[in-house]
Amino acid sequence: MNARHDPQRGIERIAVLVSVGRHPVSGAPRYSRNDALALDLARTLAERHRARLDVLHAGDAADPALAEYLALGAHEVEVLACTPSGDAARLLAERVRGYDLILTGTRAEGAHDSGMLPYRVAAALGVPMVGSAVDIDVDVATRAAVVRQFLPKGLRRRVQTALPAVIAVHPLASAQPRYAYARLRAGAVRSERASGATGASVAVSTEAAAWTVGPIERKPVRLAAAEKRTGHARMLSATTTESRGGNVVIEGSSVEKAQVILAYLREHQLIDY
Repeated sequence: MNARHDPQRGIERIAVLVSVGRHPVSGAPRYSRNDALALDLARTLAERHRARLDVLHAGDAADPALAEYLALGAHEVEVLACTPSGDAARLLAERVRGYDLILTGTRAEGAHDSGMLPYRVAAALGVPMVGSAVDIDVDVATRAAVVRQFLPKGLRRRVQTALPAVIAVHPLASAQPRYAYARLRAGAVRSERASGATGASVAVSTEAAAWTVGPIERKPVRLAAAEKRTGHARMLSATTTESRGGNVVIEGSSVEKAQVILAYLREHQLIDY
C-alpha cells in the first residue's frame, strides 16, 4: 500500500506559517505572539510524533523580526519571496501542499488585519480549517486532529477533523514560548524562491489594489448600546450562557434586514439620522 494513503501512518510533516508583528506602542517590527503560540504547539506535536517541522513566511527575508522565531524554537525559517501586493495565501498554499498539518496564528498583528489567511490557505488546498484552537492533539489511528477550541465566557469544546487540515491558534492557547538567544545564533533564515518565475511567487493579489496602507490617524469607536441592566444582572450574564435578547432575522430581503439593523441603531441612539 502506498504510504501516502496508509491510514495507520503517523503525521510526517507539520508546517507553521509565521508573520511579522508590530509592537503595540512603538510599532517596531517583532515576532507575532499569535504565531509564536502556534510554533510552540507545533514543536510539541513534532517531538511527540517525530514529525518534520517547517517554519514558513511569505515576505522579505531581510526583515530582522524573522530571526526571533529562531530564538523561539524554529531550527530554520524559510522565506518565500513575496511583495506587499503579492498573493501570500496562494504562495503559501502551494508550498505546504502535501503536509499533514498546517498551523498559524489567528491573525497577524498589524493594524486591522483580516485574519483571512488561514481560511484562504485551507480553501486553496481543499482541506478543513479549524479556528480558535487552544490545544491540539493527533489521533494516529483515525488520522484526525483533536482540537480544543476557545469559546466566550470560559467555555471550551473539543472538535475532531480529518487530516490534512489547517488550524488557527487562539491567543489564549495552552503554550508558553520561551526565548533563547543560543537558539537564535544556531538557526538560520533562508530565502527560497517559489518554483516558476511566472508562478505563484509573482502572483498579485486582486484584493491588495483595493486597500490603501497608511498610518493610523485615530482608533475606531466601537458602537455599543447603553447598558440598562442592574449590576446583579450583569454579573449573572458573565457566568451564564443565556440569551440577552435581540432578534434573529432570517427571512426577507437584504433591504428589510438592513432596516431592522437601522431601527436597532436608532432605538439605542447609536446614530443620529
